[in-house]
Amino acid sequence: MAESFGTDPERYDRTRPSYPQELIDRIVATSPGPDILDVGCGTGIAARQFQAAGMRVLGLDVDPRMAAFARRRGLDVEVAKFEDWDPAGRTFDTVIAAQTWHWIDPVAGAARVGQLLRPHGRLAVFRNDPQLSPELTKAFGEVYDRVLPDLPFNPYRQASQSSPAGNTLSDTSIQGLRRAGRLSEPEQGTLSWKRTYTATEWLDELPTTGLLTRLPHDRLQELLHQMRTAIESATTGSFSVDYTTSVITATRTDLA
Repeated sequence: MAESFGTDPERYDRTRPSYPQELIDRIVATSPGPDILDVGCGTGIAARQFQAAGMRVLGLDVDPRMAAFARRRGLDVEVAKFEDWDPAGRTFDTVIAAQTWHWIDPVAGAARVGQLLRPHGRLAVFRNDPQLSPELTKAFGEVYDRVLPDLPFNPYRQASQSSPAGNTLSDTSIQGLRRAGRLSEPEQGTLSWKRTYTATEWLDELPTTGLLTRLPHDRLQELLHQMRTAIESATTGSFSVDYTTSVITATRTDLA
């Protein structure tokens, strides 16, 4: 699934939300220098925000289609799996992972971060999680049950049973960082914000989600049709989504 997002990188880049500027500013302010490695950079959504803040960013992604799109948007990108990537002796002031750390082996990835960071370098792992109204969550869950009963899980059923922060960064990731040996105790934080969607905007973004990137065209079209009906029945055509951006940070503490 991690290598399926490049099916339509233009749509992914156009529809996926960026990250709160406050988060970008915090990470930049605590970085000991300007050099950033973006692990799983995708089309470069987060990387371009850091470039705009004056940082030098190297992107790394497992999908050559995503990497090619990011290069066209001005990002230097290498294609490799993070755990296997050869940095050729390079180190970085900050390593970031935006919406991608759950694809990384939590122990091997954390150990690699410890090797790549310069003294006092920082790791910042973050992601956006949306929370819909109870009415839309219920309606969307019912659509997924009807159209995609064979999915490994229903994301809207899961969302209705989770905390307001949504599908936040996992304890497994935090434990992996603790086991890395070179990193400080992870610190966690959240930022809350809102975004208003039209039905068309929501349905444009939906095919970029991991559960749907490999869905056959006819089933995807049926899902989008029923999702539009659900939106039109439950809203006036637009609706507000509460986002929580969760972030975990850690610092390289050894000076060897």
